[in-house]
Amino acid sequence: MKELRIKRIYEAIEEQDGYRVLTDRLWPRGIAKAKAAIDLWEKTVAPSTELREWFGHIPERFPEFTERYLQELEDNSDATKFVELCQKQLEKSNVTLLYGAKDEVHNQAVVLQNFINKHLRTK
Repeated sequence: MKELRIKRIYEAIEEQDGYRVLTDRLWPRGIAKAKAAIDLWEKTVAPSTELREWFGHIPERFPEFTERYLQELEDNSDATKFVELCQKQLEKSNVTLLYGAKDEVHNQAVVLQNFINKHLRTK
């Protein structure tokens, strides 16, 4: 199995990115869709608008954001389908979860990567 990675969408596109998935609900500012080189825009697994707005990328809120976002993912049937898609893609290539946030530590892609890895280990 290949590697599940996370990366800011503003970083340079690399061959080792493999299958590129944008995990934001909103399209990132300043990125042209034609040049984004994404294979999938998976809005359905992004945090809800309410949760995203509450979090506001305030690092002190990240632990509670993580709990609430994980609960959203557990309750979301699209998240289960997305884990299955990632598993199939990882058999062929790396999968890179793309996000727009400036903070590389406190963002939804970190939580989503851990969620996917946890579910891949339990299969």
